[in-house]
Amino acid sequence: MDAVVHSDLASFDAVTHDRLAADPVRNTIALTSLDRVRRLPAGHPPTLITFHRNGEVIGSLIRTPPWPFQAADLPLDAVDLAVRTINEVDPDAPGVTGPRERSMAFATATGKNFTESLTTRLYRLGTLIPPEVEGSGRLTTEADVELLGAWRQAFTREAVPEAPEEDPTEVVRGSLRLGNGHALWEIDGTPVAWAAASLPHAGMTRVGPVYTPPEHRKHGYGAAVSAMVSQWALDQGAADVLLFADLTNPISNSIYQRIGYQPLDDWAEFWWKH
Repeated sequence: MDAVVHSDLASFDAVTHDRLAADPVRNTIALTSLDRVRRLPAGHPPTLITFHRNGEVIGSLIRTPPWPFQAADLPLDAVDLAVRTINEVDPDAPGVTGPRERSMAFATATGKNFTESLTTRLYRLGTLIPPEVEGSGRLTTEADVELLGAWRQAFTREAVPEAPEEDPTEVVRGSLRLGNGHALWEIDGTPVAWAAASLPHAGMTRVGPVYTPPEHRKHGYGAAVSAMVSQWALDQGAADVLLFADLTNPISNSIYQRIGYQPLDDWAEFWWKH
């Protein structure tokens, strides 16, 4: 088995795009993050590695700084080779995320001390069941960017405190430029919940973030706005509408199942201790 480190996204795409797009559910994060790099290039270039056996691509490993490696397409028998390769080309990577078996194998093989920062379950939408909730939803505009930036920062600090610092307003603004769908649920004109969904890629859309400020929780607003962006994704032609839910939050997991999401797989994110 050989590892090839790609110096540019074009050469990586040439040998992996069809492979990744053939399984858009498992490769959801890779597809959306690479699409963002492709259309909004900025910051540090991604780390792009493919694994080959007898001249055939059998897997890949990517990282879009400042985020961890993505191991969804990493074969288990390539883990040791992957660790040796990243120690040479990207030793400052902060961790790894992916389906639990793969990300755990990778984290263990590094020999580093690590902590499990996020445990999630991947869901796919079956039949959408919009809830009956007070208020109404609307798609956002540029005028909402400051509010969404503040809410994104609050969401990140609560859900993933280890996440690297980014300008949350610029992240939202970039997401809107990519054509992603953002919606607000409102009560008498006051925003009470927010959800976003990516523009379909390879027939796949992923919902997230979903955020309800603490003072507006337990009224169903998060479920309502999630259902709204899920319908938006279907209207955009998505065949697979996905989302991740934090397994330490049983309420959100039950809410998503009530509006039609079905569990698929458990994922885990590990960050190295320093």
